[in-house]
Amino acid sequence: MQSNPTPRPARSRRDLLAGLGAAAAAPLLLGVTARSAPHDGLAHRPVPVGRTVLLRGAALVLTMDPALGSGPLGSVENADVLMRNGAIASVGTALRPPPGASVVDVSGKLVMPGFVDTHTHLWQAAIRGGCTDGDLFGWFERCTDPARGGLTPAGLHSFVRLAALDAVQSGVTTLVDWVDIFAYDLIESYVRALAGTGVRFTYAMFPPGPGAALVMKVKKDLVDPVPLGSFQVATHAARSAQDLNRAHWEAAQDMGVMLNSHVLERPEQRADDPIGVLADIGALGPRLLVNHAIHLTDEEIAALGDHDARAVHCPLSNMRLGSGVMRLSEFRRRGVKVGLGLDGGTNDTSDFQALMKTAIGLQRSRAMDAGVFPQVQDVLRMATLGGAEAIGIADRVGSLTPGKRADVVVIDPAALNFAPRFEWVGQIVFNGRPENIDSVFVDGRPLKFAGRLVDIDTSGVVREAEAAATRLRAAGGFPRALQ
Repeated sequence: MQSNPTPRPARSRRDLLAGLGAAAAAPLLLGVTARSAPHDGLAHRPVPVGRTVLLRGAALVLTMDPALGSGPLGSVENADVLMRNGAIASVGTALRPPPGASVVDVSGKLVMPGFVDTHTHLWQAAIRGGCTDGDLFGWFERCTDPARGGLTPAGLHSFVRLAALDAVQSGVTTLVDWVDIFAYDLIESYVRALAGTGVRFTYAMFPPGPGAALVMKVKKDLVDPVPLGSFQVATHAARSAQDLNRAHWEAAQDMGVMLNSHVLERPEQRADDPIGVLADIGALGPRLLVNHAIHLTDEEIAALGDHDARAVHCPLSNMRLGSGVMRLSEFRRRGVKVGLGLDGGTNDTSDFQALMKTAIGLQRSRAMDAGVFPQVQDVLRMATLGGAEAIGIADRVGSLTPGKRADVVVIDPAALNFAPRFEWVGQIVFNGRPENIDSVFVDGRPLKFAGRLVDIDTSGVVREAEAAATRLRAAGGFPRALQ
């Protein structure tokens, strides 16, 4: 792994923690005049100030809590949502705003929990649109491997920030980033970029060897100090790497975190016997998250369900690489908790609305049956509470249940692609696009408001990423056609 050849001044651990804390707290510093970055010269609504925000008069609230509203999605019409000190305080009609609360008029709009992206690789924004004629192995050989070898801390920061902000503007409030980058200065830059966006994140680190020193240092010194950060240990389960897989599982157990593995994305990986390996090392259980899981046998799916292991469906990426279609109906029948994942560069953008639509569409195409699982209510649950369940944080996020953290999105249906109203719940999935996401709150803090990312110069973010990508291509390693 190449790191930045330019000498960098040494920083103490105190400097590092102070920087991470400042980045994570940045949304709290917004003043009453704070607005999103200039975009079209128009004035936009002031960003809510303080730790108490009342969303008043939503036409429809989906709480994802059947005990708080009607039906499986917890639907409440003409309702308010009160956020206080970063948590959901109340959902109801005609709520009285507490003293000092910021009141946001959301009349005519929809309110629901933020989306949970349970599997991504943000750094791969560096190679968006690349290797479009390649399968998984062609993608590795021609895109990811050459790009990874040329990353610098500054360039990596630009790519991660770009992709994370793209996810936020699509309504993602929580993401799990699977990362196999090993140089410490690169890891530090990666975590700083995540922390600076204000998104809730899990850094899933692939340790390069059986020793746990680096992975424990990254967790303790980089991730743990970030209030919205959490940690997983990543692995590639395979017979040829069983000893390393075992070491990764032991490290995950020692730290009390989940083990996160790619599993049978392609049929050629059947020889790796990943489910057998995970069973042999004792990892099958609720602290195991498997990604893709396309080419599993009935017995392997049953084993996941019997042990309460969790899974991630990445339909856009799987479609793009021609990898196959996950058998969601069988996973459901076996009781496996499944979330949705954008999967980084092979999704090309962070369009969570397209992800939900594709999760439905591929199953219907495969079964030639419009009634097959998942239906709209199923995929909305997978995108929110189901994703939170899959990564073990449903006690904190995924629904608007009072006491949970205030990760909330506001959707504006008054748009050419969304109107007129027919059946709004279905329209969220089949009509929705990122531009319909009016506002995004994480821990009660606005990251997007009135259609704009808060305090973000989006054109500057794009310029930095373009410059970093130009330097990356110039560094060599890519096939000539990609330079």
